[in-house]
Amino acid sequence: MNSNTSLIWNVLLTLAVGTLFFLHFNGKKSGGSFSASDSTSLAGRRIVYVQVDSLLSKYEYFKEVRKDLENRRYKLDYELNNRGKSLENEIAFFQQKAPTMSMEQGRSVEEQLMKKQQDFVQYREREAQKLAKEELDRNEELYSQIYEYIDRYNQENEFEFVLGYSKGGGILYANKELDVTEKVLNGLNEEHRSKKKDSGDKEAPKDSTAGKKK
Repeated sequence: MNSNTSLIWNVLLTLAVGTLFFLHFNGKKSGGSFSASDSTSLAGRRIVYVQVDSLLSKYEYFKEVRKDLENRRYKLDYELNNRGKSLENEIAFFQQKAPTMSMEQGRSVEEQLMKKQQDFVQYREREAQKLAKEELDRNEELYSQIYEYIDRYNQENEFEFVLGYSKGGGILYANKELDVTEKVLNGLNEEHRSKKKDSGDKEAPKDSTAGKKK
């Protein structure tokens, strides 16, 4: 995976390790998908944690976004490669024919090729910036979805800290009994599937014969 395509993974992982879910929540306890056995008290504080690596690698929406961005990067690289080769061929052809051209003809063709080269460089930079911005936007969207999900479900609990655990991160040890990764992951994926289904239902064409009497 190239550096640009993996940007969304690296940024989200950086945000998550150590402090991503080191958040202070307040909410009324009224029961929910988490139970008292999912957390422990430490000096009066209720703490659980999420394995960041597992969450990101198994979150279906994250995988879809990453695949989409990789495809976009591949298509852009392919297009730029073809355009670059085409321009190189034009330049090589001009260099071959230049000795047979008049000074005026040679200058005119050279100016056209220089203009094409400048346009190509500008297009390449513009498209690369657009893709990088989209990657950052999708990264922010993913972060917000995870944050909002935990925030929403924590309104039914009284967790004071939901830590983001990752090997090599700031947390040196995490008791597996406090791991709620699967609960969070299942909830996120369930919501994503529900959104996809709702979106598909809205886009599906209506049956013009529905409701008609035979």
